[in-house]
Amino acid sequence: MDLLIILTYVGVCVAAFKIFKIPLNKWTVPTAALGGIALLSTLLLLMNYNHAYAKYGRDVFVSIPIVPEVSGQVIAVEVEDNSRVLQGEVLFRLDPVPFELDVVRAKAQLTSGGQDVLEKEERWNATRARVKRARAESDRARQEYERFASDPGAFSEMDVENRRQAALKAEAELETAEAQEKRARLDLEAEVEGEDPEVARLRADLRLAEYRLEQTVVRAPADGTVTQLALRAGTAVRTLPLRPAMVFIPAARRQFAASFWQNSLGRLEPGYEAEVILDAVPGHVFKGTVTAVLPAMSEGEVQSQGALLSADILSRPGRAVALIDLEEDLDDYNLPLGIEGQAAVYSEHYHHVGVMRRVLLRMVGWLKYVYPIK
Repeated sequence: MDLLIILTYVGVCVAAFKIFKIPLNKWTVPTAALGGIALLSTLLLLMNYNHAYAKYGRDVFVSIPIVPEVSGQVIAVEVEDNSRVLQGEVLFRLDPVPFELDVVRAKAQLTSGGQDVLEKEERWNATRARVKRARAESDRARQEYERFASDPGAFSEMDVENRRQAALKAEAELETAEAQEKRARLDLEAEVEGEDPEVARLRADLRLAEYRLEQTVVRAPADGTVTQLALRAGTAVRTLPLRPAMVFIPAARRQFAASFWQNSLGRLEPGYEAEVILDAVPGHVFKGTVTAVLPAMSEGEVQSQGALLSADILSRPGRAVALIDLEEDLDDYNLPLGIEGQAAVYSEHYHHVGVMRRVLLRMVGWLKYVYPIK
């Protein structure tokens, strides 16, 4: 772009010398050259700093890798390549037979778990009956011992001692029966959210099996487009993030991102006016507004790893990225996502110098009819 200014000035000087028939001598030529250097240097410095130019820019978009929640074999692909789909529409289906069997197995186990609850209740009733019987035996043995002990003259010491041992044994059996009854009652009354723990676990297994069965039908996560579709029936897909089954592009307003030299950060702020030219639309200038300047650059990113970082990462140049919201919708021009172009941002400083940037940007846009010059 700076070259265009210099060539324009040279063209103006040549035309002036020809039209006005200015003689070429040691005064006129140095004056035109030195004057041009002084004038152009001042204008270029003011323009380049206050009205930043992005040589590299691109229409950026987000893609969603479609990774199924379950592994299986594809039996049908319901979507067509490069077709628009709505949220919830079926993309493809997996063989549901293994997952249907898991659901049947989980239902059977849940039914069996319900029978276990009935068995626990029966065991508790049985232990309660044993407690009653043990309590009656204990009361009878205690009363008999008290009768023998209250009249020691009528019974021998051996008989009294036998009755005492029988009473102690009956009391111990009662304590054992009560402990078994308490354990059976706690086992029966143990609950998870109002339900028997084993039944709750089996019910969760059934819900998980039903969920896995539902995931054999993979649906669109949002309104969007499936492109470069290579998935076919018979393909085995796995739940590996590194191996997505297809790429889905959600529908969203398109946004242009441009990279600027770091010395332009002082004149890059959200809300500033911007203009964008695209290689795909020669001669047209798209109006826009700077919406954000990204707060981080990848050139300075450091992550923990098992090796020392080289100092070479400090020597890599980095550019600031600004997001520009265009007033026109690029979809109206039937342009694919990811097209490239250039951008200029006009700050509030030395606003009159920005006219040069506008003219130069349009000149670059016209040159794209011949060649997409940067």
